[in-house]
Amino acid sequence: MSLPVFFIVLLAAAMHAGWNAMLKLKLEPFVAMVLIHACGMLLAIPAVLILGFPTMESWPWLAASTLIHLGYYVALSAAYARADMGQVYPIARGSAPLMTGFVGVWIFSEPVTVKGGAGIALLALGIFVMSIRSARDATHMDRKALLFAAMTAVTITLYTISDGLGARLSGDPHSYTAALFLLDGLCLTSFAFWRKGWKGMRPMFDYLPQGFAGGVMSCGSYGIAIWAMTVAPIPLVAAVRETSVLWGAAIAVLFLGEPLRWNRIAAACLIVAGLVMIRLQ
Repeated sequence: MSLPVFFIVLLAAAMHAGWNAMLKLKLEPFVAMVLIHACGMLLAIPAVLILGFPTMESWPWLAASTLIHLGYYVALSAAYARADMGQVYPIARGSAPLMTGFVGVWIFSEPVTVKGGAGIALLALGIFVMSIRSARDATHMDRKALLFAAMTAVTITLYTISDGLGARLSGDPHSYTAALFLLDGLCLTSFAFWRKGWKGMRPMFDYLPQGFAGGVMSCGSYGIAIWAMTVAPIPLVAAVRETSVLWGAAIAVLFLGEPLRWNRIAAACLIVAGLVMIRLQ
């Protein structure tokens, strides 16, 4: 992974943590999720009109990703409804780089060296360390929240692989991204109104400015990641992107009032060490 791509993906990680923090609006997490991605859909419409749709070869991957993303949104919002961001976010994102690395290397033969694999492992370990709670806190952990966080990690792995391979076949990763956000927004919004009705979705219209801010960050973050996966190995891009957990922890502590624990400091050191290993591959 070249140095410019490395730093651009780090920027994408910061943006990813930003839109995840938007899910802690004074809205039900699922409704906030729909708001952000409906706004992302509106932003994608002019992009699709300008760029057009990707090539036919990428459409199966695009369709698969759209369905997988729906499962991701449902699982993530369910986890956030049951636990704080500082607990859910690391668990949801921590498993994903390991699973993505395994699938990418062993099934799709992505070019990852031993040093790069060690970096992914260190980074994932750091993310898990960040989610550790003390023995006293363990009794307060919501098992359903942890289950939904684990389900989120599986969907992250699946859509990352799907979008990386789809973008490489698309002819233009930017047209692939625009089409994905358009289809993704349509799918999620339709599902939400079917599930909750107009009355259940009405509160999101009071937060449109925040929704568009989240939509911009979501589109920008994943758009960068999709592009990066066309010029660098998918597992490495996925791993660097998960450094968003550091930004997420900072947001949780500084703006959401969550406690700063020793493990977050230790985790930051492990994640930085993992980044160095990945960069040196």
